[in-house]
Amino acid sequence: MAGERSLRGHLVLPGGVVPGEVRFGSHLEAVTPLPGVSGELYILPGFVDTHVHGGGGGDTMDGPGGVAALARLHARHGTTTLLPTTVTNPWEAVLAALRGVREVMDAGGVRGGADIPGAHLEGPFISPGRLGAQPPHPLLPTPARVAEVLSPGVVRAVTLAPELEGAAGAALAFARAGVRVGIGHTRADAETVTALLKAVHAAGGRTAATHLYNAMGGLEGRVPGPAGALLTDPHAFLEVILDGHHVHPTSFHLACRAAPGRVMLVSDAVRAAGLGDGESDLGGQRVTVRGGRATLPDGTLAGSVLTLDRALRQAVGAGVPLPGASAMLSAVPAASLGLTDRGRLRPGLRSDLVVLDRDLQVRQVYVAGQPMRVGED
Repeated sequence: MAGERSLRGHLVLPGGVVPGEVRFGSHLEAVTPLPGVSGELYILPGFVDTHVHGGGGGDTMDGPGGVAALARLHARHGTTTLLPTTVTNPWEAVLAALRGVREVMDAGGVRGGADIPGAHLEGPFISPGRLGAQPPHPLLPTPARVAEVLSPGVVRAVTLAPELEGAAGAALAFARAGVRVGIGHTRADAETVTALLKAVHAAGGRTAATHLYNAMGGLEGRVPGPAGALLTDPHAFLEVILDGHHVHPTSFHLACRAAPGRVMLVSDAVRAAGLGDGESDLGGQRVTVRGGRATLPDGTLAGSVLTLDRALRQAVGAGVPLPGASAMLSAVPAASLGLTDRGRLRPGLRSDLVVLDRDLQVRQVYVAGQPMRVGED
């Protein structure tokens, strides 16, 4: 077939790692185990990041140029699909950011960057008592506001604090529009979270934890909180920022044990990702990056400078077998968004591929069969 490519190496499949070959154009033509194939390359499905604010100097709130910059930076590190993610800003700025993502999508995406099937609206429908590093512009999710953010047809995931007035109705409106409903930046109790999760699932919607454990309080014996409700719900997907700063290794292992097949790794990356240590910003707030840790002036973690190839190495280093770690970056997040055309090495799916060496460093990336630039600048 004209334009068809092939790769040989160790195929990372749900059942294990086997030597073999993939043949592909824009979609996978064949995925064939071949016992005689040698070499030290691993072939994985491309990474899917459902929560990424920025990277490479660009930010979702910047508009189309910022979206293009972050999509290119993360593609170089194996992310083949991502949702540009907003921060809590004045209402008109949030709407402008969504229109910017829509503009990029309508123009056919970002040349040399990850595919963009929509945006993640993180804020402004969050608790003023659990802002984390979000700027102080929270709003209630009124029906009019929900309709306004849905009108561009770009929101694919949303973060809500379930205790807010109007949150229950907003969650159902988002679910009916095919939007994944995330629980995060919340002071809700476990019962309130559970009730919202059940209502969304009963309506046929999908749910998630927005960065599990972070900006939602801890889990105690008599106060399980949002984390306890999300861990024990059989359907909620769980975002985890595995950058060595946001989540303790034991907490990561707890999520893996309690929710097999529901944990997905996200970057929560800000514009400073890929730029090294120094000064940056998030939503108009000054951010300092030192030793790979991004903080506000008061020390609050301000997103991350993580890329998903490093998240994969962190997971494998924590003892997760490579097929399981790969699924946390591909099949699971794709399922959380209802994306059935990617996330696995299977004929007929998009040719979104990452090729890693024996040290799990990125060597090649393909988005819909098109080769991407890889590595750092």
